[in-house]
Amino acid sequence: MRNLRPEPQLPGHLLEARALSQFLTAAPDEWPRIAPGVTEEVGADTLERIVRATTARIGELTTVTDTPDGLIVSGNKGQVRAWAQVSPQGELTALRIEGARYKAPRRRRRLPASLTWTAYLTLVTLWNVLTVWTANDRTAWLGDMATLAAFYAVVEGCGTPAQQPRPLRRTVEAGAVVALASAWRLRDLPTGHGVLRLAGGIALLVGTVWLVAAARLHRWKAPLSQPLLFPLEGTWYVIQGGGRILNHHAQLPEQRGALDLVALGPYGTRTRPGHDLPAHGAYGRPVRSPCDGRVISAANAVEDQKPGEIRYQPPYGNHVFIDTGREIVKLAHLRPGSVTVAKGDLVHAGQLLGEVGNTGNTTEPHLHIHAERDGVGLDLEFTGVHGRLHRGRKIRT
Repeated sequence: MRNLRPEPQLPGHLLEARALSQFLTAAPDEWPRIAPGVTEEVGADTLERIVRATTARIGELTTVTDTPDGLIVSGNKGQVRAWAQVSPQGELTALRIEGARYKAPRRRRRLPASLTWTAYLTLVTLWNVLTVWTANDRTAWLGDMATLAAFYAVVEGCGTPAQQPRPLRRTVEAGAVVALASAWRLRDLPTGHGVLRLAGGIALLVGTVWLVAAARLHRWKAPLSQPLLFPLEGTWYVIQGGGRILNHHAQLPEQRGALDLVALGPYGTRTRPGHDLPAHGAYGRPVRSPCDGRVISAANAVEDQKPGEIRYQPPYGNHVFIDTGREIVKLAHLRPGSVTVAKGDLVHAGQLLGEVGNTGNTTEPHLHIHAERDGVGLDLEFTGVHGRLHRGRKIRT
């Protein structure tokens, strides 16, 4: 008697690649069988337009492969990235195809971004400190100190120093103390004639302070109809927020007033050494509804990204979008399996919606929140949280 063995189960992403390939090569009348949920939600006509647009970009389909950047749909003319989910029965349950051609990046061995940033800040700090200690006269010293002050204004005002590990923060802070200690040399230095050097340093300092202050105080003059409830408990740190130079969301009209929020620990945004998800202080923290309203979109099954890497996924990842009747409030990057509401549910302010995760377009666990009206981002305001919301600010609730 022949021994029958069950067919081996394919890894998740390979199963998704096979299901997507089957969908893209099937006739439209087969889609309700291959992807019933997607066909019903999106509509056969819309799906057909998406597939036609994809074919126009890549030509005749050759393969769908799994890569660190996501599923890559390849044809004889080009490639696009895609994301898909598959049910245990092999049905395609979710689908997203990027609307632009994909060009594979050259993968070179590089230092981790954290080490690169540490090396850069340390070298610039040491260079500035060395400059003031080797100034030949008082005027040059004053000009170099003004330049050093401008550097610290950029680091403190435009950067996110609390997000960095303590050793790096202490090194940069110590640089300021060592630089100030050079003032004891002034009594032995001549006055000097480097007026242009002094004027340049002062102009750089004034310009830097003005730019930072303007970005931190910036408002889009598009207020909410009423303040929101802050959706998190404890102490949180704004890593994106404020004017254009402090908020990378500003290039998207609907997200221009968005905030990205992380929790802090002894190792920057981590509570212990390591880069796994549980090491990040924000991961798994409860997220509550900031308002009353109706859920118009919710996702719960997008898997977490590996910290420091971005695989192609729906940009918001797992999310909850709430329509208040006056504006739409969006909360994104939630932990898979944590979302407690579904499309159509009525929610009230303070109700548990899910937990902070690392899904979608993100490199570390954080909460993204913004509000929009008619596709235009609004200035966020929270009950009990006073002052402007900008990168580098701590919020305690």
